[in-house]
Amino acid sequence: MIELLQKVRVIDPVSEIDELFDVLIADGYIQAVASHISDIHSDTKIRDCQGLVLGPGLVDLYSHSGEPGFEERETLLSFLQAAAAGGFTRVSILPDTSPVIDNPALVAQLQQKRRGDIREREKINLAPPATPVSPLPLLHIWGAITLDVAGKQMTELADLAAAGVVGFTDGKPLENLALVRGVLEYLQPLAKPVAFWPSDRQLAANGVMREGPDALRFGLPPIPASAETTAIAAMLELVAAIGTPVHIMRVSTARSVELIASAKAAGLPITASTTWMHLLLDTKAVKSYHTSLHLDPPLGNPRDVVALRAGVRAGVIDAIAIDHTPYSYEEKVQAFAEAPAGAIGLELALPLLWQYLVETEELTALELWRALSTSPAECLGQKVSAILPHQPAELTLFDPQQSWKVERKSLYTLSQNTPWLGQQLKGHVLQTWC
Repeated sequence: MIELLQKVRVIDPVSEIDELFDVLIADGYIQAVASHISDIHSDTKIRDCQGLVLGPGLVDLYSHSGEPGFEERETLLSFLQAAAAGGFTRVSILPDTSPVIDNPALVAQLQQKRRGDIREREKINLAPPATPVSPLPLLHIWGAITLDVAGKQMTELADLAAAGVVGFTDGKPLENLALVRGVLEYLQPLAKPVAFWPSDRQLAANGVMREGPDALRFGLPPIPASAETTAIAAMLELVAAIGTPVHIMRVSTARSVELIASAKAAGLPITASTTWMHLLLDTKAVKSYHTSLHLDPPLGNPRDVVALRAGVRAGVIDAIAIDHTPYSYEEKVQAFAEAPAGAIGLELALPLLWQYLVETEELTALELWRALSTSPAECLGQKVSAILPHQPAELTLFDPQQSWKVERKSLYTLSQNTPWLGQQLKGHVLQTWC
């Protein structure tokens, strides 16, 4: 198919462009980008894209798939469909499935499953929201650092690397610093990303929300910021001593941003990410006791949110991760402190971030798109092509003004654990090319 997108707002962090262009796409490649394209083939599909945004496909650093083991929460197919509907062309799943992704056989099984899902998808006309149907995104798989993500015994990292994992993480705090040091030494020759979630679980104890006035007001067990910052400080010391590049996941406090900024200024080889909900909400939102606001790490105090946004603007926080964490209705219908931590987000992140950060001028469109596309790709050791002629068409078309309601029939994900369920949102992904 040949498509001409007329007068679309092109946001390209690679070329630092935010301008109106005509864009011609054919056979999976960008054929032309110009202020006006008139020399086209007779069977070209012409689309009036005034008011629409075209950017590189979004890249998610880490999220949870229910499959294998928890298919009632999410299948691999529903996960990939949700990602496509949310504008993602590359997604990376964490290894804490059941069984855990700690061996090459399971990596091969999941890769084969995705290929089967693509073939199956081509046979049927899937209903919900996006028309035309976007292709399923590329699936990347994080390999576990420790067997059964139990934090005790290192996996066969070299074998997992050979099997094609995108990098290594447990997606859970690793508190054995001797083990962390050994991992950093062992991984140096493998040249694969390694991601850690620094959190001192003894300091966090049984807490469920960030320590501060709101935790006292709502009567919920607090988690001090030091549970995160002391663990980050220890991680930075190990990186300084060993030199292996590290990605720091789930940054959630103002002091963490300061520590990471200082480490980067000193030349340490680190990147960092926060999650989309930590940029939008703070502890005041927990007043509703909605269990989808029970996150780990917890939502920050107002000054934490301010610092995280400033960190994204400055590039101290390289990427915004979705950390999509599906749970069934039954699992989430509990008291706030008893419900499992996590919320869905693949289909919600771009509309809400655009509405509350770009339209309010907290971030520029380029800053947001960079943190959702090119920067997370770089954290994975990958590149994203510029929106230029002869480059692959890995793109997302987004309507910032289209309104839609968050409800079961409008979502591809099988779970509904989000505080925005039942609400009307502004901003909708129309299509991806992958």
